[in-house]
Amino acid sequence: MNELTTLLDHAIAAAFAAGRAIMEVYAGPVKVELKDDRSPLTEADRQAHEAILHELAVTRLPVLSEEGKKIPVAERQGWERYWLVDPLDGTKEFIKRNGEFTVNIALMRAIKGEGLVAALGTHTPGASALYVPAKDILYFAWEGGGAFRVERAATRGTTATLKLAALAQRLPLPMPSERPFTIVSSRSHAGPDTSAFIARMRMKHGDVALTSMGSALKICLVAEGAADVYPRYAPTMEWDTAAGQAIANETGKALIDVTTDAPMRYNKHTLVNNWFIVQ
Repeated sequence: MNELTTLLDHAIAAAFAAGRAIMEVYAGPVKVELKDDRSPLTEADRQAHEAILHELAVTRLPVLSEEGKKIPVAERQGWERYWLVDPLDGTKEFIKRNGEFTVNIALMRAIKGEGLVAALGTHTPGASALYVPAKDILYFAWEGGGAFRVERAATRGTTATLKLAALAQRLPLPMPSERPFTIVSSRSHAGPDTSAFIARMRMKHGDVALTSMGSALKICLVAEGAADVYPRYAPTMEWDTAAGQAIANETGKALIDVTTDAPMRYNKHTLVNNWFIVQ
């Protein structure tokens, strides 16, 4: 069996475990704290993180998440492979109870080749599981294997990648040939750069449809083919985007760093992403 799919089995199991923990908290009153950057934190974030660590321990690969962001740069850039995790992406959406939050787990691999500038990133996503607990929808992908979307995912009673792939829809999905050029953007991070981008697209395509959504689901909409582009001119962290990028890559889409005009790279000296466009 492909080693990537074996590792992805564990990522899917971890995503489902995190989803269960999140939905237990979601069912009751949600207590919100503020992190140092004034972004929200809930008990669901903590419980999901612990569930993921427990499930991924068997792989013996390092885990990098917000909780581990103080790991020395030289140490983490020396890893051959590691897990890049966001236990609850879209905490604001979780608090709003609109269901648009995800569990993001990406398997990262070192980039090989000459001329690698470590400050710009040393790793790229090779596989991922991206789970939507409130809707029980799982997106997953691995290099060379394709990208998939499966509904009633956790209720199917399996975390085996290949079995789920046999039950899933392969991405991109069939879409109507006649539809307007569609831009998906953030519910919480609109700004003048995004407005300017939309204006440019209107000049280029004429009829433009706009939709908004929370969390990494925006990347999934482009990967599915339901949206044509997702511009992000606002801060994100590496764990916000890696899982979605793995899925987009396998559908022929790309998550492009607008600073380098190349696919986003990871494990940079700073774990903050540059602005990007998914298309």
